[in-house]
Amino acid sequence: MSETPKFEVVDRRKFKAEEEEREAAQHPEPPPEKPAAPAVPTAGPRLVEAPPSPRPEPAPPPFPAAEPEPEAEEELLAEMPPPPTAQESKEQKSAYDASAQRIEDLMRAQNPAMGAPEAVTFDHLVQQLYVSAMIQMGAGTPAGERARIDVFGARQTIDLLGVLAEKTRGNLTETEDRTLQAVLYEARMAFLEVTRMVTMQGVKAPAPPPAKK
Repeated sequence: MSETPKFEVVDRRKFKAEEEEREAAQHPEPPPEKPAAPAVPTAGPRLVEAPPSPRPEPAPPPFPAAEPEPEAEEELLAEMPPPPTAQESKEQKSAYDASAQRIEDLMRAQNPAMGAPEAVTFDHLVQQLYVSAMIQMGAGTPAGERARIDVFGARQTIDLLGVLAEKTRGNLTETEDRTLQAVLYEARMAFLEVTRMVTMQGVKAPAPPPAKK
């Protein structure tokens, strides 16, 4: 009769523990890393957060500046003769018109084909100043002749156009204002070209006129 095989129960946990101890002995775990110490700041510029500056209070509105006393103008008026009265101006205007009419009649008698003179307007004043400035800058010089340039005289004439534009602002028609602005622009551009030419060519500019005493 055969013997019945016997089974032996083995505790596997014991063998597993022993196996883990052998692996731990063969492969020891590295020691845990120590936390890095905080870096010590070295000398040098550091970003420092400045405390917020107080918001400036709004400045009180300034008091209106007092208008300067026109002492110089009063002195000038004191030195000037008194203005003509309305009656004197009216009589003078009548005498002026009568004298101009007599001269016109005399010239028409000598030249019957002459037409009536053109009425003087604001455009005539602007064109007269423009032509004077251009002539002072050498325009209209005959061919073959050297242009005689009066830089200072041209500048004064152009500045007169500027004064005219400033003093008549708001009192001109649209056509008159456009004409004045266009003439002033062209005169100033011509002045820039003339002065640039004088500077590049080394032309000796005329001396300024003596100051009036």
